[in-house]
Amino acid sequence: MEGHNSAESPIYKLATTPEGIVDSLLDHFNSRDIEAMLGFYEDDAVIINTSGEPKRGKTEIARELQQSFGFGLPIKIVNRNVYSTDNLAALVLEWKIVGTGNNGEKVNITGTSSDYAKKGPDGYWRCWFGNPFGVQVRSLF
Repeated sequence: MEGHNSAESPIYKLATTPEGIVDSLLDHFNSRDIEAMLGFYEDDAVIINTSGEPKRGKTEIARELQQSFGFGLPIKIVNRNVYSTDNLAALVLEWKIVGTGNNGEKVNITGTSSDYAKKGPDGYWRCWFGNPFGVQVRSLF
């Protein structure tokens, strides 16, 4: 899908302000297009998977995204907080993927994320650390 992960793409535009990051995330994720969604991330971005393991770079992030996109359902996001400085932003977002998945089974996945974005030299904001289950307490044993 040439052009879909470009900052100039009219469909999946990257944010030019910290306040626009959530709308950009929604557009990219709800495209359910892996290449488009990867354009939302820095090249060396890290995401924390459901097991609490960090996954670095677009190849590993693509594997994680395939699981979420496999349901065929959109994500809904409530923006709780965006804190920003000149080129860094911290986001706390409540999100959910709910409905009947592609396989006919009910899906109800929710979380409160703790994510970080940075503004690149091109003036666009991209995610560089995503922790979708950021406030979830994981077992210590």
